[in-house]
Order: sequence, then structure tokens, then C-alpha cells
Amino acid sequence: MAETKPQNWWDAFPAPHQTALLIPRELVLESLASPSLLVIDVRRTDYEGGAIKGSLNLPAHSFYMNRAVLYDLCKRAGVKQVAFYCGSSNGRGPRCSGWFADYLAENGETEMQSLTLAGGIKGWIKAGGEYTKNVEGYEPEYWTQFDEPEKA
Repeated sequence: MAETKPQNWWDAFPAPHQTALLIPRELVLESLASPSLLVIDVRRTDYEGGAIKGSLNLPAHSFYMNRAVLYDLCKRAGVKQVAFYCGSSNGRGPRCSGWFADYLAENGETEMQSLTLAGGIKGWIKAGGEYTKNVEGYEPEYWTQFDEPEKA
């Protein structure tokens, strides 16, 4: 009897067709107070150590089914840019921003943009004090596990 390879959580959803543009953390930091930018944290079980101030947690595992709701809320609120992030923005963040970009394209939306935060929350934290002071629930000790060991 052949073993079945376990599926990844994202295998239950179509692959995104769009690749959302990266937005540098400097631009996100400048725009945190702007009502035209919404930052979405798509982490789930690793939603620890803090989150970017004002970001909304919509775990990637359930995001695909909620794209329309997010779009409707953003449209009503006048949001023009939606920036997604995960740990390092190499997997879940780009996947969700791609799904949202697909949704925008499928619905002929040209005034709203889906983006991926370059470097994710790890890059945000590594950028230093100006960024960490904009992390709600910041736990410095949590982030030490991601520090690179010193070279001898």
C-alpha cells in the first residue's frame, strides 16, 4: 500500500496568478497612520513576539475564503493599498497578496493595490528601534531566536 504524501495547507486552494509588488518597510512605516494603507499579518501559530502596530491578523490558512469580505471592508473604508506580511514574506505573505491581487483583477478593481511587505516581520524587527517601537506586544526575547550566530 503506497503512502500518500501529506498535502500542504495551500494545496486546497488555487495557486495565485498574480505576483504582488513588494513594498519596502520604510514606506509602510511612513504610512502606518494613513487610512489608505491596511497592513495584514497572515501568521497563525507563529503569531508571537508582537505584530506591526495597527495590523490586522487574518491567518493565511483561512484567508482565501475571506478575500471578498476584506475587499468589501477596504472598499467601504477607502483603503487604497493592502500590504500582507508573514515571518519573512517568502511564503504565506506573497501567497495571500497574490490571491488578493487576483481578486482585485477578477473584479476589475484598479484603485486598490495588493502588496507584500518586503522582509516580513523579521525584517521589520531587524531594522531596529524605529521599527520595534511600532510593534504592538513587542517581546525582544522572542526575536533573539532569529539572530544569526556571530562569526568567529
